[in-house]
Amino acid sequence: MIRFTQQGNAIRQVLQNAGRPLSPQEIFDIAQRKVSGLGIATVYRNLKVLQKDGSVVAVDLPGQPPRWEISPESHHHHFLCNKCDKLFEINACPDDLKHLLPDGYTLESHDILLRGRCKGCSVE
Repeated sequence: MIRFTQQGNAIRQVLQNAGRPLSPQEIFDIAQRKVSGLGIATVYRNLKVLQKDGSVVAVDLPGQPPRWEISPESHHHHFLCNKCDKLFEINACPDDLKHLLPDGYTLESHDILLRGRCKGCSVE
């Protein structure tokens, strides 16, 4: 069993409360308010530990460093705001994508990333 430090608990709590995937810098900015002396290297180390124990997963984005989220309970996709660069979960998935495949192809998995402006950036 892995024992978590005060820093590790703060990082996990930040991700649980965020409601969306966060970058290591976003995690650091929030967690350092709770734990004095927290460093960005500590965030990265704890993310690796949390990933290894299955608590968090990396969300890979083309051309960007991964964001991190609490391990999801179900398959979902993401929306990336082109203005503020925040990533949001979309708790939906299009039905049957198999009809998009050429004949003879087999779909094994898929990732969908929607891009646009989030609600906060759309009103500006």
